[in-house]
Amino acid sequence: MNISAMQQRKQEMGYSLATLSSLTGVPLGTLQKIFSGQTQHPRQATLEKLAAVLSPASAGGMSVAEQAPAYGAGSIDPQRQGSYTIEDYFALPEDRRYELIDGVIYEMASPSRQHQVIAGALFSQLLRCVEEHGPADCYPYIAPLDVQLDRDNKTMVQPDVMLCCESAQQSGARIFGAPAFIAEVISPSSHERDIFLKLRKYKNAGVKEYWIISPERQKVVAYLLCQDDDVSVYTFDDVIPLTISEGKCNISFASIKERLG
Repeated sequence: MNISAMQQRKQEMGYSLATLSSLTGVPLGTLQKIFSGQTQHPRQATLEKLAAVLSPASAGGMSVAEQAPAYGAGSIDPQRQGSYTIEDYFALPEDRRYELIDGVIYEMASPSRQHQVIAGALFSQLLRCVEEHGPADCYPYIAPLDVQLDRDNKTMVQPDVMLCCESAQQSGARIFGAPAFIAEVISPSSHERDIFLKLRKYKNAGVKEYWIISPERQKVVAYLLCQDDDVSVYTFDDVIPLTISEGKCNISFASIKERLG
């Protein structure tokens, strides 16, 4: 892909330069120079990183491989992918975990021990923060819990950790509508779905803040979706602010680092 094609793909996928920087690892300043035309001949390694994210193979924020999820126990018909509904979702085998996104069913792998340690630490700190500072309508949840994200019959997700702050969306057996905050702990099987497809879905649904947590790299990429995809990158040694809490809630993973080994 040339720079012109990359520029067009960036606009089609709705990526800001900050988002593109976090997804590719290319410094923001370098991207600004490339897409403004200041840098005429970027390094080949930089172009390859950009192409990996912006190539047509990742159409809609989803790679070709991502469009072919596992068909657990033969229960998912590949010919119907894109047309499944919530009724189909609830008819799936109960001994496995799935998500339904825009009519496509994805089978979810069992979480690793490291995944559980991180998700549990985040949930407990969110709960303590809510209990100390409120507001009363806010409450954190941890997977597995169904979230009818778009309030339609085509999408049902199970975020790893979330914070909901509307009493009406918490009144039933599932969460109805977009949580204020969502965190996903990425794994090899969910990596592309979490950083491409779900980033777009969560933003469009009205999620205010989205964290992508990497156990392997011990990093947190925090997107403030309510402020033009403002993005910050932290390590597990940092004290990480929950931005939408306006300074009331800060998260630390330092105490669990030894448990991740």
